[in-house]
Amino acid sequence: MRETAPRHSVSAGDATSLPTQQAAELAERYELLQRLGVSTTANEDFDDLAREMATQAGFLYGFVNLFLEEQTFVGLHQPPADSGYVIVGRTMSRDHGWCPDVVARRKALPLHDVHASPRFSGNHVVDAVGVLSYFGAPLIHESGTVLGTVCVVDPEKRPLSEARRLRDIVINSGVQVMDHMVRAPIR
Repeated sequence: MRETAPRHSVSAGDATSLPTQQAAELAERYELLQRLGVSTTANEDFDDLAREMATQAGFLYGFVNLFLEEQTFVGLHQPPADSGYVIVGRTMSRDHGWCPDVVARRKALPLHDVHASPRFSGNHVVDAVGVLSYFGAPLIHESGTVLGTVCVVDPEKRPLSEARRLRDIVINSGVQVMDHMVRAPIR
């Protein structure tokens, strides 16, 4: 895998500010990622997978997201800096966006219009980035550990008739990402 930043190492103390269950899940994620040899920093291979997913879906943004102390976008595709669209960073709070719901429910979340459901319309990302559609799927290792998500977001609503196709794109992209992680060289 081509890394774009140095590999991040984590000690057990990094999870101390989280509730016990979340801390245990976080430690399990780090242990599995380390065993697989998967970096927890920005990575060109994951950037490429995020771009392919966003392009296939026709969305402006695509993410490969590890659910660590923060949501960590090891794969990121977004519009060019001079496009007039919001440029996002490589991390986001564990409480923002819809990926926390995907991790908790362990299945895809298709939101063709985030305002169609009151549960999902009140979200920091709606205002900060202007997201109106979200499609995400979990990254679940064969051991049952949820490592994170893949998702696409866009400032335009999508027709309900497109929801199944877009959901399938992120689910298939999640399978590709997990295949890539499992094939990563053991370090």
